[in-house]
Amino acid sequence: MTGGRGRRLAIALPYLWLLVFFALPFALVAKLSLSHTVLAMPPYAPRLDPSRGLAGVGEFLHGLSFTTYARLGSDRLYVAAYLSSLRFAAIATAILLVIGYPIAYGMSRFGPRAREALVMAVILPFWTSFLIRIYAWIAILKPAGLLNQALDLVHLAPLDLLDTNTAVIIGMVYAYLPFMVLPLYAVLEKQDASLIEAARDLGCTATQAFWRVTFPLSLPGVGAGCLLCFIPMVGEFVIPDLLGGSRTLMLGRTIWTEFFADRDWPAASAVAIVLLATLAIPIALFQRQQAKVLS
Repeated sequence: MTGGRGRRLAIALPYLWLLVFFALPFALVAKLSLSHTVLAMPPYAPRLDPSRGLAGVGEFLHGLSFTTYARLGSDRLYVAAYLSSLRFAAIATAILLVIGYPIAYGMSRFGPRAREALVMAVILPFWTSFLIRIYAWIAILKPAGLLNQALDLVHLAPLDLLDTNTAVIIGMVYAYLPFMVLPLYAVLEKQDASLIEAARDLGCTATQAFWRVTFPLSLPGVGAGCLLCFIPMVGEFVIPDLLGGSRTLMLGRTIWTEFFADRDWPAASAVAIVLLATLAIPIALFQRQQAKVLS
């Protein structure tokens, strides 16, 4: 009996965690996105009054409205921020894949001890505060920063990178590179080297063996790495705010502005819900593809 209770408790704890830290906050944000501002306390209506029973529930549901969502679709600012966020995340993810795949592939070809050291080198930046690392890029990219000082030493023209879209891409690629490398390495490291030898024995060149054997078998790692990078980058706030400045338009900064500057919590909540719905699509497609592969 005690063992059965322990198993049930172990199963229930993750669901309780999801309920408290995901489902309830999501329900609160969803309710706010369907609300409207009023000059009262609380400053958002409708408000559920449990003391009125079913009548109170009916009035509450009747007061919910999709007006804010309609406003998001008709306002060019929100549409531009949405498309810009997807564009930034897609470009950075593509660059991360191009950079991260060779790194992960090279790591997987070393011996066990060297691989351990290389994995440690990849995760070493996590030992430093994320905010400090982004501030370091300000010192590198600013007009009188380390990059332009180095260019001046070799008599090259300085670059104006800070407060540009290029700086945002650089910051994203730097910050999320480990999230691309580690899933790829986990897949590539487990691949059977005899498959490459068999492909070579059947007449494939090294390049053909890579594209016909290694790369197809690493696609689960490619998908996992792209999702781990793309999803948080779409809603990124710190990097665009510090490296992109006021001219960079992304959903993370839009949500912050609506919450803390404009005090329009329904609009900010609606933007967050739209962002979550958008990110749920690639996750569902990836899980569906994984299920097909496993079956």
